[in-house]
Amino acid sequence: MAQQRFCQECNQRHNCQEIYEQLGNTKSPSVALKVVAAFLLPVMVFIASLVAFERILAGVIDTKGSQTVLGFLLALSAALVCVLIIKAINKRPDKNR
Repeated sequence: MAQQRFCQECNQRHNCQEIYEQLGNTKSPSVALKVVAAFLLPVMVFIASLVAFERILAGVIDTKGSQTVLGFLLALSAALVCVLIIKAINKRPDKNR
């Protein structure tokens, strides 16, 4: 309701409507997959590798603090590798562009 009132009092409301219509009618490919790959995938890799490294290190290292720090650093490096792979995939030349 407040948004409608704001738009009715705006001098640029017709320009906004035209821009939104143009954006809605574009035929460009969806960016949803790239957004998921860029934001959600590294977080999921970090969490999964943190759990995996904690379980692996529990049998190897006796000190709980060392397990946590080393598991965190290994999971962080796995997430960093994931980000670098995503960047490399997105940088490659695409024939459809």
